Amino acid sequence: MTGSRAAIRYAKAILEMAQATGAAAQVNDDMALIAATINNNTELYDFINNPTVKAAAKQSVLTEVFANTQSITQGLFRLLFDNQRFEILAQIAGQYKQQFDAANGEEEATVTTAFEITPELEAKVLEKIKEISDKKITLKNIVDPSIIGGFILRVGDKQFNASVASRLITLKRELSN
Repeated sequence: MTGSRAAIRYAKAILEMAQATGAAAQVNDDMALIAATINNNTELYDFINNPTVKAAAKQSVLTEVFANTQSITQGLFRLLFDNQRFEILAQIAGQYKQQFDAANGEEEATVTTAFEITPELEAKVLEKIKEISDKKITLKNIVDPSIIGGFILRVGDKQFNASVASRLITLKRELSN
C-alpha cells in the first residue's frame, strides 16, 4: 500500500513538471512504454525488484534501456536512484497515466461480462455511461464467465453490479435467513 501511495506522489510530481514544460503527452508515452516493458519483461522486472542489485546498476540499465525518453523521465530515474525506490517504477508509470487522463478529462470504464462484448452493446454501454459521467470514457471489456450473465460496470470509484452471480448470492442470503 505504501508503494502505491508513493507511486501516486511521484506520478503527480512528474505530471506537474511535465505540464509546466509542455511535455506531458510525451512523458505519458514514456510512461506507457516503461509500464509495458517492465510488465512484459520478467527479467527486467526481477532485476529492478532484486534487493541485491545495486541502485547504480539499476539506474544505468534503465537509462540505457529507455535512452530515447524525455529528460523528465530520465530525471525520474535519478530521483529513484537518490531515494532507492526503483521497485515502484512500474506503479509510478501506471499512476502517471491515470493522473494524465484525469487532467485531460478522460476516464477508463471497465465492464465485466460473461462473454466478449459486441460493438452494438458497447455503444449502448457508452451511451449510458455518458449519463453518469461528463468525461471522455474509454471502455475496457473483461471477460469473466464466473459472473454467469449480466455485467459489472466500474467507472472511477463507482461500481454497478448487475451480474447473475451477484443476484444468485443475494437470493441465497435471503433464503438462508
